[in-house]
Amino acid sequence: MSRFIFPQWTETLKKWVSLLALGAPVYLVTLVWSCTQNAATLRTGYQPDQPVPYSHALHAGELGLDCRYCHSTVDRAAKAAIPPAQTCMNCHATVWKESEKLLPVRQAYFENAPLKWVRVHDLPDYVYFNHSAHVTRGVGCESCHGRIDQMVQVYQHAPLTMEWCLGCHRNPEPNLRDPEKVTAMGYEPAPGEGARIREQNKINPPTDCSTCHR
Repeated sequence: MSRFIFPQWTETLKKWVSLLALGAPVYLVTLVWSCTQNAATLRTGYQPDQPVPYSHALHAGELGLDCRYCHSTVDRAAKAAIPPAQTCMNCHATVWKESEKLLPVRQAYFENAPLKWVRVHDLPDYVYFNHSAHVTRGVGCESCHGRIDQMVQVYQHAPLTMEWCLGCHRNPEPNLRDPEKVTAMGYEPAPGEGARIREQNKINPPTDCSTCHR
């Protein structure tokens, strides 16, 4: 009966529609997977220009400045804190005090205004992350941020995905060290140090949804 209602060519069309209907889920899964593996989507390597050409390779690397000098709340609060211009001027009131590159720092300082840094590591609003909870338990800065002491211009080192975070929560020992050494770059833990720190501090990272999605 259908042959008398629909033209013959619709039989071929129905076959293509059926194939598309069967293949669509596979296509969508493949598309989502490829997007989640794409560096641009994950922002790995993201390296924005900043208002001041601050070199971590110089300050944290050559000069050995401790991360906590600028990111002063990293071991006491959820956020690591961005230093005010006053922190910069503690040195640059006398060092390179007339440099054109540091003009935004001097302006911010004298106007009592914040420097407008461009955020590099930016988690979604629905994700809760506490810096102090990690730093005080012995997770080194470089575990998430990479070798900051070698970056002239900071970029995002790790994907910071849920899968990546869960991998560490399920097996934190490779990223654990003596909490006194969390800011040390290029740190090489002693054999078994991660397991010892985990047992000593009773570290058992949760993996339930509410840990990060509150």
